[in-house]
Amino acid sequence: MKVSLISGGAGFVGRNLVKRLLKTTNDVLVVVDDLSTGTSPSTWLENPEYVQQGNVEVYADGRMYFLHADFRKFLTGMTDSDSYLKDTYGLDLPRFSDVYHFAAIVGGRAKIDGDPMMVALDLSIDAEFFFWVCRYKPNRVVYPSSSAAYPIDLQTDQDAIALSESDIRFDANLGQPDMTYGWSKLTGEYLAQIAAKYYGVSVACLRPFSGYGEDQDLTYPIPAIAARAAKKEEPFEVWGSGKQGRDFVHIDDCIDCILMAIDKISDGSAINIGSGKLTSFLEIIDLFCQFAGYNPEIKPLLDKPVGVHSRYANMDYVNSKYDWKPKVSLEEGMRRVYNAAVKRVEAGE
Repeated sequence: MKVSLISGGAGFVGRNLVKRLLKTTNDVLVVVDDLSTGTSPSTWLENPEYVQQGNVEVYADGRMYFLHADFRKFLTGMTDSDSYLKDTYGLDLPRFSDVYHFAAIVGGRAKIDGDPMMVALDLSIDAEFFFWVCRYKPNRVVYPSSSAAYPIDLQTDQDAIALSESDIRFDANLGQPDMTYGWSKLTGEYLAQIAAKYYGVSVACLRPFSGYGEDQDLTYPIPAIAARAAKKEEPFEVWGSGKQGRDFVHIDDCIDCILMAIDKISDGSAINIGSGKLTSFLEIIDLFCQFAGYNPEIKPLLDKPVGVHSRYANMDYVNSKYDWKPKVSLEEGMRRVYNAAVKRVEAGE
């Protein structure tokens, strides 16, 4: 029996990974999430029925165990006692083989700029995670970093460039990442390399750019913009000028790349997950309004946080070394998000 641990497994990326693993593998999954931003598996699993087993929810005919818990407390328990899972949750399982670490303080620009000290708690989460990893020694680990780890001076309106993996070097000047979120993810990458080099742990790091999908929380820009288009907002508000651009990559492609990376990367190095294309928010609004069949006036909200001006990936390294490219086009992915937004609006959400 292969058992995988997914921290933050009820969040956007985590739950999409859980659904993929349940569909394509025979793995038994232990999912830990405090639901501070995630949602209960009973709301997103294909079969939402579960059995309450003590303080554990058991889904998918015994293939998934959901632990509603703070991951840092879980890590403390796992570090302090070899029998923590059995003693606390009644789970008598083999050792974790693969570990996917998505637990983090996350959010859109309002969270990153609006409460940077809260986001800085990611430093604590990741430090405790890698401390445990280096003692537990699972077979393989995935650490999702972020494109926010890249130096912000490479992401201006005067100097928009495609960001390459080599733009972050721990043996040279690092530059300044994006707020406390960028600093925490950059530090996490460094800890991943230490875990691989000094403790022999197989770790793959990924730098996702602007991931999006049908079930993403409305605090993120893409589903929020889609919902406003579905409601035919007039005038249509955009944070900042709307000329700021991002590299949008669908969640299905993100999961594909994560699963590829855990198979092929073990030294703690990081790769980009993106499309390699820069798309402005004005272009995204235009696309959604085309779907909605109207042409609104655009109203810039210049007092809102917008982050860096341009952020997109150079995918040459991933394309050449791993022969990986995203499969979901921007138009197809955004159409899926828009259709989901229409259903939400019709349901009165």
